[in-house]
Amino acid sequence: MTPRSSDTDACPGALRLHAAADGLLARVRLPGGMLSGAQLRALRELAEEFGDGHLELTSRANLQLRAVKEGDSAALAARLRSAGLLPSTTHDNVRNIAAPPLSGAPLRTLVARLDLALQADAGLARLPGKFLFAVGRVPLAADVAAIPPDAAIPPNTAGPSGIVDSPGTAGPPGAVIPAQRSDGGADGELFAIRFAGHDTGLLAGFDDVVPVLIAAAHAFLAERAAQGGDGAAAWRLRELTDGPARVSARVVAATGLTPVPAPIGTPAGNAEPGDLIGVVPQEDGLAAVAALVPLGRLAGVPMRVLEEADLLVVTPWRGIVVADVPPEAASTWADRLAGAGLAVSPGSPWSGVTACAGRPGCAKSLADVRADAAATTRFVDGLPVHWVGCARACGSPAGRHVRAEATGDGYLITRFPVTGDARAVHVPAGRPGGGPRPTAGESGPVGPSTRAAGSPRIGHAVPFPADTGADRPVPDGLVKARADDDQPVTDGLVTDVRALGRTRTDGPVTQVPAPEPAATGVLAPGRARVGGLEDAVAVARRP
Repeated sequence: MTPRSSDTDACPGALRLHAAADGLLARVRLPGGMLSGAQLRALRELAEEFGDGHLELTSRANLQLRAVKEGDSAALAARLRSAGLLPSTTHDNVRNIAAPPLSGAPLRTLVARLDLALQADAGLARLPGKFLFAVGRVPLAADVAAIPPDAAIPPNTAGPSGIVDSPGTAGPPGAVIPAQRSDGGADGELFAIRFAGHDTGLLAGFDDVVPVLIAAAHAFLAERAAQGGDGAAAWRLRELTDGPARVSARVVAATGLTPVPAPIGTPAGNAEPGDLIGVVPQEDGLAAVAALVPLGRLAGVPMRVLEEADLLVVTPWRGIVVADVPPEAASTWADRLAGAGLAVSPGSPWSGVTACAGRPGCAKSLADVRADAAATTRFVDGLPVHWVGCARACGSPAGRHVRAEATGDGYLITRFPVTGDARAVHVPAGRPGGGPRPTAGESGPVGPSTRAAGSPRIGHAVPFPADTGADRPVPDGLVKARADDDQPVTDGLVTDVRALGRTRTDGPVTQVPAPEPAATGVLAPGRARVGGLEDAVAVARRP
């Protein structure tokens, strides 16, 4: 089992607030990402009264308020409860349920049933705050998931992602939603139950999905207790030794279900974020209007526009969907969202760009990553990129992506997941040509300086030299390399950046041989000189 220093995770909630550098942080959980326009209005008012006036969208499709004062936490909780956003004082941190953003009525029904079943089960209040349920195929690493047979339908096709809809409507968390049908598909197909992404052959009908997922949560708690010993308990199912097979076996014993033949431990691929943006048709004849929220930070103007919607869905890639819109009203909604500053065009520079809180909100961050991301972002039709202020990499996507990680002296650009022959590119702080760094408030080559908040300035991109790479400390959990199997990052950077030519701030591209990986297994990055952070990130995102 993966060692932990504590049995209790630090995930914040509406009652257990997190002490950040800018005040307390409250996280509001939205099962399936769903909320009503009226609930968003309540959250905006709370953010303006108790927080910094913004809402943050998280990678699990929740919302959070920052800069809350300690004396306001009780009033905040009471107001959230009256808005229907804090239905349980005992299970607030365990209501972690993900679903496809364009779920139809059947999946929405299951999300609501699962949420109610969780709150009604006293024993499941002991679940870690990081334990995640999924109903449908989502781009997240769920601990237990129920996948319908038609979950391969991608977003932005003729039908929504995750299920073929049947007519009907569903509401936000807390609403009573009648079941639309009693099976997993039109012909009674079964849902596949997956454990940490592994298919163990366990299947369940529509009406059995919620009881089986509840049994799986109890099985996780029993197995982690059995494996705990004298150390701290696991927070995630994947941290257990042989977790998928052992938890699945406990579920079989508890429910009497018989798994079909399947290779135990076979991982099943997760969905990756699609181009869910703009007007998208729903199979029930209605439409959805999907928008990206720049860097996941929702301000007052777009919130006031979104408040007029009946049903909203927050997405795991920090977007928001106005769902169940009459087709004739969809273009008007898209225009209004664009006018409010949200991205509704596939060619938006915010497409696929996310970031952690960074400075000044997070004391552990080494940079104001949002400001640096905003200064360097441009549209790239490729992998998503996530900007992080330290090696913890909070909010990172579960699927393939590029990470821009602040290092204290620049940024490290990597591609994930990692392959053995990959390279990383380091973009050190400082101006091109070795000039002095700007003073606080001075405008640098990629936008306003963030040194006042402790961020390094960004100038020329220079990977770690071969003769110093072995001396550079590597924090625990920091992975320094990623590339597709057929394209190491350095190869792509040299080829593509040479094609880009000279930028407005940097000189021509040069190339020197890449060093061999060190004998310790720590990869030594190549030494391709590229044209600045903007180019380094853009090239790394290209598939």
